[in-house]
Amino acid sequence: MNVAVVGATGAVGETIVQVLEERNVPIAQLGPFASRDRSAAVRFRGDRLDVRTASDEALRGFDVVFFAGGEDASEKYAPGLLERGIIVIDNSASFRMQRGVPLIVPEVNGDAVLPEHRLFPVANCTAIILCTALRPIRDAAGLASVRVATYQAASGAGRAGLDELAADERALVAGEPEPAASIFPRPLARNVVPQIGSFDADGWSGEESKVRDESKKMLGLPELQVSVTAVRVPVRTAHSEAVFVETQCEIGRAELAAAFEASPGIVFHRDGIVTPRDVEGTDNVHVARLRMESPRTFALWCVGDQLRKGAATNAVQILELLLEKGYVAA
Repeated sequence: MNVAVVGATGAVGETIVQVLEERNVPIAQLGPFASRDRSAAVRFRGDRLDVRTASDEALRGFDVVFFAGGEDASEKYAPGLLERGIIVIDNSASFRMQRGVPLIVPEVNGDAVLPEHRLFPVANCTAIILCTALRPIRDAAGLASVRVATYQAASGAGRAGLDELAADERALVAGEPEPAASIFPRPLARNVVPQIGSFDADGWSGEESKVRDESKKMLGLPELQVSVTAVRVPVRTAHSEAVFVETQCEIGRAELAAAFEASPGIVFHRDGIVTPRDVEGTDNVHVARLRMESPRTFALWCVGDQLRKGAATNAVQILELLLEKGYVAA
């Protein structure tokens, strides 16, 4: 199986390459691509690989193409790749809500993948973490409504976001003027910023709308009430979420805790707390502080690494699912 990664030098692209190696995905040839040529810029299985400029011609001959950058590359190249029968796994938002295109988190809705599917968008990172935590509740007691406040890491804005946070922190420590904010609406160091994306006419941010709409699609609950407040915080790579759930059926806290403990991809903490720094570099979603307000209303805290489970690891897990089902040949 020949695999290409477009955007291989970015934060998500680098992590996809790393996860492919860590999980020993059966790859005969890995092709790293970016916006320009770079010599020996990507390390994979002990080798230094040259990065080539992405083009329609250069991507021919691959069985699977990951897109790890923004919408431009996937919108430009994905249609032609799909016409040739190539599997496309796309980390941009371009195709997530397209009718007939599955939005897959393997632990949540892996059974939605069909043999004819070739295009696999990777969902919004915050929605992936949220839906992984919500699936055991959905299956055990149903979901009537979800309210969530997110605390999202700088890595959600890519390498540029991480660089801006680091520059702000250095300036504050040195007692120097902070650089003007360009990636975030306000300086992020020692701050929280309650805006991720532009606001619509009703005051909802782009991120809040993505989490709402994509969560409904992944959970298979188009009528679910979902309300989101998305906030950027001065954390590097892990997102946190305070979640408030109303279930359709009554259930006890102990029964719900047992459902979390039995769920793949989740680490459940019966006691104590878990923080973003605790989970950096890991692939599971951690759930803690489960509280029962009534037999149908619960509160919980969940945390997951945005670059990994929220992006790169989920993308690689989609490929592993296709291999497991026999929909792509190793």
